[in-house]
Amino acid sequence: MNTQGRGGFQYFITFTDEFSRYGYIYLMPHKSEALEKFKEFKNEVQNQQGKSIKVLRSDRGGVYLSLEFIELLKEYGIVSQLTPPGTTQWNGVSERRNRTLLDMVRSMMSHSDFPTSFWDMLLKQLLLH
Repeated sequence: MNTQGRGGFQYFITFTDEFSRYGYIYLMPHKSEALEKFKEFKNEVQNQQGKSIKVLRSDRGGVYLSLEFIELLKEYGIVSQLTPPGTTQWNGVSERRNRTLLDMVRSMMSHSDFPTSFWDMLLKQLLLH
């Protein structure tokens, strides 16, 4: 979304388990928080699911290419798989999930009298149900 949400969020990041298709979503005020959200996701997967992350497939977004991010992946033995430029279909599950989430929020917004700044609250509600 191009609008800052009521909770101060402007971005969201999703992580999807390739096997189960279970998805995790985190709201962020700044893209620079992606590494912290990944750490939160990693801890949640390990503590709640008792699993370890083996591979992280990403779209070459700048947040995934930072030295800090790459070092963290190496530290925990997580393989980084970067999709080739311009091939969103290689990361299709995540791309479709993100598009679907945004479509759902836009649809709810168009059928309500809420200001667009409520997008993050609606996204949170989608996750709770």
